Amino acid sequence: MTAQGEERESHRTRDEDRLRAADEDRQWVADRLRIALDQGRLRLAEYDDRLRLAYAATTYAELNALLDDLPSPAAAAASAVTPAPQHAPEPSTPSTSPGPSGKPYKRMPTALMVLWTIWGGVVAINLVVWLLVMVGTGEAIYPWPMWVAGPSGAALLAVTVGVQEIRRSKRR
Repeated sequence: MTAQGEERESHRTRDEDRLRAADEDRQWVADRLRIALDQGRLRLAEYDDRLRLAYAATTYAELNALLDDLPSPAAAAASAVTPAPQHAPEPSTPSTSPGPSGKPYKRMPTALMVLWTIWGGVVAINLVVWLLVMVGTGEAIYPWPMWVAGPSGAALLAVTVGVQEIRRSKRR
């Protein structure tokens, strides 16, 4: 008789409890323990202890001792108490927003946001220096900040478009 028989709990004799358990029986008990953990019938530490004992068990008696205080899956399903629905916690700051096609857009990766921020800061500093030099000399001078902003901005834009396209293709 294997540990998988639901009715085994009430019809077990001492001789059957002494029989050696198979790997399949240990796995079945481990699955039952996981279900009990998911239902909140076991604490994580207790589940861990019982799981360790289940895989170390050699007889049906040892396996049955791990399940003695847990209801059978049929009894748990027939319980008058219905479990509360489990909801995923809402993120504190949403990382997605619906796009025009209805699919959510993910935020730009943090590394790219940092790079764009640095680029913006460098360009802003160069523009301020250029404007201060123009005001200080009273003459229009060559707009050299475009050589700071243009090539580096174009390269950063190309990287950003490439990364976003890769992310889009992985979502499909």
